[in-house]
Amino acid sequence: MAPEMAPNQSRPDSRPDAQSASSLEDIRAARLEKVQQLRELSLNPYGYRWDTTHTAANLQTKFAELPKGEAVDFEVAIAGRILARRVFGKLAFFNLQDETGTIQLYLDKKTVQVGMAEQDPEAFDHLKQLTDVGDILGVKGTLRRTDKGELSVNVREYAILTKSLLPLPDKWHGLTDVEKRYRQRYIDLIVNPEVRETFRRRALITAGIRRYLEQRGFLEIETPVLQSEAGGAEARPFITYHNTLEMDLYLRIATELHLKRMIVGGFEKVFEIGRIFRNEGISTRHNPEFTSIEFYQAYADYHDFMALTEAMIAEVAQSVLGTQQITYQGQSVDLSPPWRKVTMHDLVKEQTGLDFTQFETLDQAKAAATEAGLINLDNVNAMGKLLNEAFEQKVEATLIQPTFVIDYPVEISPLAKPHRSKPGLVERFELFVVGRETANGFSELTDPMDQRQRFELQAARKAAGDLEAHDVDEDFLTALEYGMPPACGEGIGIDRLVMLLTDSASIRDVIAFPLLRQEKLESSN
Repeated sequence: MAPEMAPNQSRPDSRPDAQSASSLEDIRAARLEKVQQLRELSLNPYGYRWDTTHTAANLQTKFAELPKGEAVDFEVAIAGRILARRVFGKLAFFNLQDETGTIQLYLDKKTVQVGMAEQDPEAFDHLKQLTDVGDILGVKGTLRRTDKGELSVNVREYAILTKSLLPLPDKWHGLTDVEKRYRQRYIDLIVNPEVRETFRRRALITAGIRRYLEQRGFLEIETPVLQSEAGGAEARPFITYHNTLEMDLYLRIATELHLKRMIVGGFEKVFEIGRIFRNEGISTRHNPEFTSIEFYQAYADYHDFMALTEAMIAEVAQSVLGTQQITYQGQSVDLSPPWRKVTMHDLVKEQTGLDFTQFETLDQAKAAATEAGLINLDNVNAMGKLLNEAFEQKVEATLIQPTFVIDYPVEISPLAKPHRSKPGLVERFELFVVGRETANGFSELTDPMDQRQRFELQAARKAAGDLEAHDVDEDFLTALEYGMPPACGEGIGIDRLVMLLTDSASIRDVIAFPLLRQEKLESSN
């Protein structure tokens, strides 16, 4: 018997256009000719639907024990994309891929036909001559395992559901232009199963977080994307204009202030999973458009939310990955609770020897920090900011295992409640894993007068040229004056969490369509 093709085997395609075409335009022209030939045969090259009974993965599992060389009279109907094809006289072997995986098609000229028509003696030849790698095919038949062990659909009927005009890349993994994978994500998804798995896991992670919170009484509330005041974070916003209202608007940089308005209004547990927009730099950890979840609970504080966070992430990891012991870029990470909790002061002291509680003046602290190896401190104008600089420069990258860094300086936490026992600090935590911030939460500031003073400091910074500072949000202050109960709030970067749980090095690997610089068009001269 002629050799068959293994499901994951990548072999040269026997299609004529792959052998003879010298350019993409030639390949496309050849395939357009095949479209015309199909229509002349009254075969629609762009079908309407196909009833499927199974998926590739379902069949591979269901018939995993079928012995070599045996067949079963079990009718199946599947559909998918041709990834490879081999034709040997009156036999052909195709590799068909659907959303779940791949399965081999066994095609015998004696038995294959087109659609529901009577046996067509030309059906096999049509399949042989007019299909290409990339086409989407629907097939019906029974199952057999070939002598070489490949579970196969013994095809009785087929229909070309979509004729592909452009060829798939032969060696996508070998491309050096990684941006091409992001620009043409649809091709990336077709040829790289691991990429599809990343986005499948992303969906499951997001659904798991939503389910965890809803099971504990949280309600998802939609807040506006277009806002007259950008607030809730220190970030540079995107600005747009509303023609009818004749006013500038901002794309939201956070959902915080509107969700807290819901707490003022009487809801006690709210959250939103949504897109956030920040007009800032792009890196392996930053994309101008990203997804976050923010959630708020009345009558809770930051201790409550640290416990919630570690339990939620651990449960989601267990549900999606089947384990809480993961590897990220070669580093082992244990997500099983409890996680370490340590103050920013103590971490800085551990790594640098600097004890910021002992300095009497900022100049004295700066001198000691410079001696300890900190750089770029000229514009640091507050002790709390200097402490944060020491943390970011010397500590952050060392936090590989899940760590709650707690008790932040008030100077860098404009919306957090003052610490109940530590002057100059606030009740805030950030979660760090593999050296990067993954979550940020705090006991919420509910004193409207204190909040006004912090907003005014922000406004003064904005007036001085700080593009990440913001104006006073008078409506939010009015809401606080009606009374907001004690509450805790938190934000988690969904993209960074997905990076962690899928072992993805870049945020672009977990955003289906990341923002990219426009490609330069070649000159026509």
